[in-house]
Amino acid sequence: MLIFSGATLPYDVMPIALQKVSDILPLTQGIKLLKSASLNLSIDNEMLPILVISILAVICIGVAIKFFRWE
Repeated sequence: MLIFSGATLPYDVMPIALQKVSDILPLTQGIKLLKSASLNLSIDNEMLPILVISILAVICIGVAIKFFRWE
């Protein structure tokens, strides 16, 4: 999913439908955070990526706890 994250293909030149799909990828949100940090942008603009990454982390941790078995 590296190509859809904005790392190889700029997020701004993607079609709108592809932007909406790539918005749920955690790497896309991480790249947005790194971009804002490197450009010294305000953290107020980046609360949505932090929220998306946090929600995805909680979901993935919950799935891992539910299905992981020591066998």
